[in-house]
Amino acid sequence: MLDIKLIREKPEFVKQALASKGIDAPISLILELDEKRRHLTLEGDQKKAERNQISKTISVLKREGKDASAIIASTNELGEALDVLEKDIRETEQKLDDILLSLPNLPHTTVPLGRSSRDNVVVRSWGDLPQLNFTPIDHLALGEKLGLFDFARGAKITGRGFPIYIGRGARLERALIDFFLDHHLQNGFTEILPPLLVNKDSMIGTGQLPKMAEDMYKLAEDDYYLIPTAEVPVTNYHAREMLNAADLPLRYAAYSACFRREAGSWGKETRGFQRLHQFNKVEMVCFSDPEKSYEEHERLVNQAEGILQKLEIPYRVLALCTGDLSFAAAKCYDLEVYSPYAQGWLEVSSVSNFEDFQARRASIRFKKEGKPQFVHTLNGSGLATPRLLVALLECHQTAEGTLRIPPALQPYLGGIKEFT
Repeated sequence: MLDIKLIREKPEFVKQALASKGIDAPISLILELDEKRRHLTLEGDQKKAERNQISKTISVLKREGKDASAIIASTNELGEALDVLEKDIRETEQKLDDILLSLPNLPHTTVPLGRSSRDNVVVRSWGDLPQLNFTPIDHLALGEKLGLFDFARGAKITGRGFPIYIGRGARLERALIDFFLDHHLQNGFTEILPPLLVNKDSMIGTGQLPKMAEDMYKLAEDDYYLIPTAEVPVTNYHAREMLNAADLPLRYAAYSACFRREAGSWGKETRGFQRLHQFNKVEMVCFSDPEKSYEEHERLVNQAEGILQKLEIPYRVLALCTGDLSFAAAKCYDLEVYSPYAQGWLEVSSVSNFEDFQARRASIRFKKEGKPQFVHTLNGSGLATPRLLVALLECHQTAEGTLRIPPALQPYLGGIKEFT
């Protein structure tokens, strides 16, 4: 959530910053509601003070045995006026909150200007693109040939976008998750195994609601949501808490299944593992002192890069432009891996700094020099398995139709060097 004080003090700056994300923000209406709320609150405080003073006068009159009926009647009238006023305050606050909750975060000044993914900037690349002396087959054909997964039966059991991992495929998926987690734990992260269901407040806290409600799976009877990412429960792990400055930064790594309806997404990059309704991911979440959050941002990117380097998968890092930033992000890097079959790039990780946007919504603060302030929250995929599997299968396939296992992953598969 944006700081209302910032909107109040720099309305044009906020309007232009949001415009760079493609948002025409109703700044005038926000300021109007904010002014009305403050005026009503002041009027309410004055009436409460008046009521308190009258109550003291009534007490004096009663002690002196004097008639207080007239002044009591005026107190009742004042109470009724206060009820009306407080109702007006609540309605005004609700209207203001609804608008503020619908507004995305402001982009950081270092974010490239642009309207879409075409304007993202390649920051760096790593690894040589595979030079195959044979025609590669795609991940789906190779995986089915090696008996690693079954999309058809997954669709029969549930529906499209719910794959089944079989035998060595299931073992490979589990090996990747363990490999990711160990990589993070060796670099100072604390592991969390979070619940897969969260309440509405948690979804609001990280910015999934109300903006992205149509992409979420909801259990209407219980008012719970299946998590789209472990970011939601792990960030809300410290919701409504005052953290110790000495403990920052707090770095967590969490494995979870992720659930996304992907409303309106079908028909775009949907073959095989490209777009799923249920998938596995290890998420990195960090709580940082604001002065050091952009150092942490780079650290998280490097953390995800380290995994791809160990798996010997070529990748590139992109700085997202203003028009391609997510709702809550102030700055974001995408990591993309190479698909030899498609001869293109697939996003496997987004690493974002949300600054204090989520912390305001979830009320996560810390004390610095005795003064409470909001932390900065960051997160990033470290990593998601679906598109990584695409690159792993396609980059490490052989002319014989086998799959070479990168040395770093072999210990997690009992020393197996190749799937044949």
